[in-house]
Amino acid sequence: MATTLGLIALGLAWELALAPVRPGGSWLALKVLPLCIPLAGLLKNRMYTYRWVSLVVWLYFTEGVVRAWGDRAPGNWLAGLEVLLCLVLFVACTVYIRLRLKAGKVLAAEATTP
Repeated sequence: MATTLGLIALGLAWELALAPVRPGGSWLALKVLPLCIPLAGLLKNRMYTYRWVSLVVWLYFTEGVVRAWGDRAPGNWLAGLEVLLCLVLFVACTVYIRLRLKAGKVLAAEATTP
């Protein structure tokens, strides 16, 4: 949840104030809207939300990698931070999903044993 909020804050700050594509801000700030959609599902610990966030985050990772090599400072540093946040978010989602599946298997095994 914190990394998702971090990506949203970074995207807004980056495109509106820190290193916008155009002076005064750009419409690229709207790229954070897809990250706002899963916030409710993440708060409710919905497995489906974690699964699709772990896939969608790769779009932001790709943008970060491309802009890290194609942009100049401070944009490339912000892109590096975006890549780092994406990796942390992916690992967190993956660990959460694995733990939930493992706990579900344990509960199912306990329910079937007499």
